[in-house]
Amino acid sequence: MAGDKKAYPLRISAAVLEAMQRWSDDELRSVNAQIEYVLREALRKAGRLKAGKTEPAPDSDES
Repeated sequence: MAGDKKAYPLRISAAVLEAMQRWSDDELRSVNAQIEYVLREALRKAGRLKAGKTEPAPDSDES
């Protein structure tokens, strides 16, 4: 199903995480939702995401 979410541990540098936090604050998203948005856009631009999978899922993670 398209709405299914899977947990995935992510190691990320402090500087990148801080930049993502600032960006997510500006966009009124959680950091998790912002990371997913950035990944989805990169996949879409690279032609790696199947059609119909580009819609953002509701942001239920407020971390």
